[in-house]
Amino acid sequence: MSGPNGEPSVTAGREEEELVPEEEYAALNLMLDQINSCLDNLEEKNDALNAKLHELLESNRQARMEFRQQQIDATAPTDSQDRST
Repeated sequence: MSGPNGEPSVTAGREEEELVPEEEYAALNLMLDQINSCLDNLEEKNDALNAKLHELLESNRQARMEFRQQQIDATAPTDSQDRST
């Protein structure tokens, strides 16, 4: 049956079934808090890994520059070689 505004009428028994007990809200809140804590933990680990990755990339970049410089030094003629020619 419809109510006065054409909306379906709701029986009293149905409203009681749709209400969520406070214990369920508390349990849901606890689960959401645990999920939030896990997500915070994952975010911290992600940030730490990201920082370590940047350190590794910078270290790798520095090692490549040093290696290139060593190659340049090894292939460049020295002063004694310049004088003998």
